[in-house]
Amino acid sequence: MIEPNLPIDTKQLLLFEEVYRTRSVSRAAERLGLAQPTVSIWLRELRRRFDDALFVRTAQGMLPTPKADALIDIVRQALDSLRRLDEPGVQFDPATVRRTFRIAMTDASHISILPRLLARLRREAPLAQVEAIPISRDIAQRLEMAEVDLAIGYTPELNTGIYQQALYSQDFICLVSARHPRIGERLSLADFEGEAHIGIVQPGSIIAELDNALARQDVRRNVVLRVPSCLGLNALVAASDLIAIVPRQIGQTLARSGLSKALECPVALPAVMVRQHWHARFHEDGANRWLRRIAAQLFEKE
Repeated sequence: MIEPNLPIDTKQLLLFEEVYRTRSVSRAAERLGLAQPTVSIWLRELRRRFDDALFVRTAQGMLPTPKADALIDIVRQALDSLRRLDEPGVQFDPATVRRTFRIAMTDASHISILPRLLARLRREAPLAQVEAIPISRDIAQRLEMAEVDLAIGYTPELNTGIYQQALYSQDFICLVSARHPRIGERLSLADFEGEAHIGIVQPGSIIAELDNALARQDVRRNVVLRVPSCLGLNALVAASDLIAIVPRQIGQTLARSGLSKALECPVALPAVMVRQHWHARFHEDGANRWLRRIAAQLFEKE
């Protein structure tokens, strides 16, 4: 009589999911806090159990086999069920948690939001790690599949199955060089239309709404440079006579360097609401609830 297979180890399922997500055995080991020999043993046991290589090393990383592709949804469902089963008896403790919190945000939020959020997380969860992930078109699916814990930004397209909470209202200011040859401490409409501009081309972001708002007021701007994000913007503004329209928090943060100055826009631009988003699957999850609370508290006075 053949002895039936023993129940699969939950930790091996976690390893399977992490290798599938990262396409890397070493990154999976790092994220799970495992020694490389342990990972090698577990992966070998998984391959023997499923009679398949599961992951094959390529130039693009450890790519899954068709068998692994067929298993991933089952593995994720099993892990989700185990997490839910365990939740009622487990009190989440940020001081002892060892995990990576993945937060989706725009590049601009790396300037205005991430430093404050990281400082708070490192203080309350010193053993945890944080990974900032771009907000992509498939962000709803990534929230659902637990590839992302939280999405923070202006994302009006998120709706079905997604919870949201308003964090703060964001309006716009203009950023110019601190040594601009023609603009002093006030920016007139004539200056705004007469000077050259930097345009930030980031589909789906707050800034993408600007051109429509300006066109409705019959205001023109001469955009001579377009960049994909706010990263590096301060250096570009400081070294030129260009004007950049940016969200207020970002402009004020950049202006503190002394290289640029933030001025009120002479054009009325509508404010937008920045929110945090999470999937309904994790609404009652202790770690997710704690992360959301931290994010909300950062902006209580905004």
